[in-house]
Amino acid sequence: MKQIVLSLLSAAVVALTPSALLAKPPLRSVAEIEEPLFAVAVAKEVADHCDSLAARFWKGVAELRRLRARANELGYSDQEIRAYIGSDSEKARMRAKGEALFNSRGVSYDKPETFCAFGRAEIKKNSAIGVLLRAK
Repeated sequence: MKQIVLSLLSAAVVALTPSALLAKPPLRSVAEIEEPLFAVAVAKEVADHCDSLAARFWKGVAELRRLRARANELGYSDQEIRAYIGSDSEKARMRAKGEALFNSRGVSYDKPETFCAFGRAEIKKNSAIGVLLRAK
């Protein structure tokens, strides 16, 4: 009888545990995924708007593969990763985050040279963004 009561009590505790405690956080909340992904997106934007800089394509691809593998290690399925990457709301959030960074650094879409100056500064700092760029 005691064993039955303990089993029922254990089952009740599991059933009453909030699912939020058991769920994984959204990928945007996982800094080790979000920050490098943001760096890839910013580097691509810089390369797209600066004629004298190019993206290090294979380095970017390798970084994206590494991020996918790490997300898988953290328990995220490829389907969850694709949903995060392909989400219109996540793309808009990432774009707003990038625009805020650019604005804070004086980068303007009306002045391509500001993208070049930003990119060269990131290359010089050897930042996460800079390592994904190269001079043409």
